[in-house]
Amino acid sequence: MIQFPWRDDISLPKMRRVRQHCAPVASVDVAAEINRQGGRFKDAPVLAAGRKVAVCVGSRGIADLCKVVREVVQLLVESGAEPFVTPAMGSHGGATAEGQIELLKSRGITEESVGAPVRATMEVRTLGQVQGVRIYVDRLAYEADAIVLINRIKPHTEFSGPTESGLIKMLAVGLGNRIGAEHYHRTAITHGLYEIVSLVGRELLKRLNILFGLALVEDQDHRLVILQMAGAGEIEAVEKELLKKARAYQLRIPVNNIDLLIIDEMGKDISGAGIDPKVVGRAICSWADTESRPRVARIFVRDLTDASEGHASGIGMVDFTTERLIRKIDMQATAVNALTSCCPEEGKIPMSFSSDREAVAAALMTIRPHTAEDVGIVRIKNTLELRHLLVSEGCLAELADKPDLEVESGIFALEFDASGNLI
Repeated sequence: MIQFPWRDDISLPKMRRVRQHCAPVASVDVAAEINRQGGRFKDAPVLAAGRKVAVCVGSRGIADLCKVVREVVQLLVESGAEPFVTPAMGSHGGATAEGQIELLKSRGITEESVGAPVRATMEVRTLGQVQGVRIYVDRLAYEADAIVLINRIKPHTEFSGPTESGLIKMLAVGLGNRIGAEHYHRTAITHGLYEIVSLVGRELLKRLNILFGLALVEDQDHRLVILQMAGAGEIEAVEKELLKKARAYQLRIPVNNIDLLIIDEMGKDISGAGIDPKVVGRAICSWADTESRPRVARIFVRDLTDASEGHASGIGMVDFTTERLIRKIDMQATAVNALTSCCPEEGKIPMSFSSDREAVAAALMTIRPHTAEDVGIVRIKNTLELRHLLVSEGCLAELADKPDLEVESGIFALEFDASGNLI
């Protein structure tokens, strides 16, 4: 434990609550949409009686995911096929089949909940090369008569391109299991991750029997607002258009110059990188893209979500944290993901303190000379929940004349409880 000499002369600023307003969007009727759009796939020859269909699902906290998977399974069963669910999540779950099944279970995906068996393996089949890049695919998906992909379309945390986090990345990296995910990330060090993912994904769309992909888009409140099914030849074009819509729904921190960003929680269920690098303007992987804004001097993360189950990949982006977060880290799961993604920096452990008060004080000791009136502090729940945030009064000038922002009149203090933790 770090013995920190508390400084009584560190003064904290007054804080204001900020609300970001967004136009309301109608949510999707999952069952109705899958029934309506699925008609054109029901009579596909590959769905003859007894044919095995791999329904590939990722590990993120996607809205209504269990219901989506259940409705897809029902569609396939009604067509005479025998679907099974399989994880498409690279090295997540400690890069073990059992760990990935547990991750799906934590998202509500079980045989009882979706009406189809859940199977997993880390074994892959090698399908030769494309432009010198080896191609890997999950054995169970490869041996199935057809494949269905289900994933959310959204900006990726660490690379940019016409397609980012979605069906094509799931097909390449997710179904590449640990060995494929590692190979593609290593290759991306010299070629770029978008280039590698799209190259391999396009080749797999040609070589595998993809029945359809189901693309999901969420709004700012993480409600499912778009559900679109696409055949193999349509997937890339559909994903490009939906990524534009997903970007429009994504909120950002409205302050560009931040001395201290306080994040209440990080986690794999919030972002693939634990903290979205594009939200905080900080990326540390050698192959990663980032945003030029916001400019954040120091990041303090208070805790790790329970849903992360100890997976703390991305902790290396953090400057200060708490001992309670460190105690929650599963070093094995974190190391596997960091090494597989060729980014050991993501697993580096920052300076930690026994209380939030000590961590905040340490952070403020390491920024520019400031006063309580001009220091720029922003506090958010996590990098996914950005509707509401607290900002210090030193940030208010940046927020003036922005019609989509509401700065509430109430004034708050950064208050600590008896244990020195933020209230």
